[in-house]
Amino acid sequence: MSVRSTLTICKKELQMYFYSPTAYVAFAFYFLLLSFFFSMDFLFGSRMVDARMMLGNMMMVLLFITPILTMRLVAEEFRQGTDELLLTSPITSTQIIFGKFLAGVVVMLLLVVGSLIYPLIMSSYGPLDQPILWMSYLGIFLLGSAMIAVGLFASSLSAHQMLSGIIAFALLLLLWTIDWLGSGLYGKAQEFVGLFSMPGRTADFNKGILNLSDVTFYIILILLFLLLSIQVLERKRWK
Repeated sequence: MSVRSTLTICKKELQMYFYSPTAYVAFAFYFLLLSFFFSMDFLFGSRMVDARMMLGNMMMVLLFITPILTMRLVAEEFRQGTDELLLTSPITSTQIIFGKFLAGVVVMLLLVVGSLIYPLIMSSYGPLDQPILWMSYLGIFLLGSAMIAVGLFASSLSAHQMLSGIIAFALLLLLWTIDWLGSGLYGKAQEFVGLFSMPGRTADFNKGILNLSDVTFYIILILLFLLLSIQVLERKRWK
């Protein structure tokens, strides 16, 4: 896989993000909701100096923001007809998908880093547990990256951005609530289903524990949905 071609696709996608109003609307919505929840929970609440109190709200906001950020990644190429140009060029489907995924991850990183302003505010009221803070943010970033991969796959399924966004939200909601859906099972079956919960895998990170099985879960999930996206593009290439 040519790194140069992948980075070229990534650069193009980042330009598209910040030349369109969609990214700015998503960013504004993201920080508006986070600021509201933070104000309610911390400034007007118990004022506990614990960054984990806002992470649940942050993950919920990402559940709604990610489909907006990813719905155009591939769907826009289909809508404008530029997918034919891409698919007939020397650039491979793998380079296209990885380039678009990398752009999405950069945007996700900006959202995650931007949210550090809230722990910074908390720190003025008392010391934060630094290992827990940074491990929790690592978990959030891995979760967000996996969500980008799911959204990218959804975007490859349709030329209609809105439909792609709905599919992405449905898939993410399934992975979000899978442990709840499996609550009707018993014993080992319930435990097995719970292993596939995306937010559930952040539990150890929020305790300051680096569990390699959780890291592996997110990496496998990312690679799975990237592979599915590549297969969708390959089918279109050979039609």
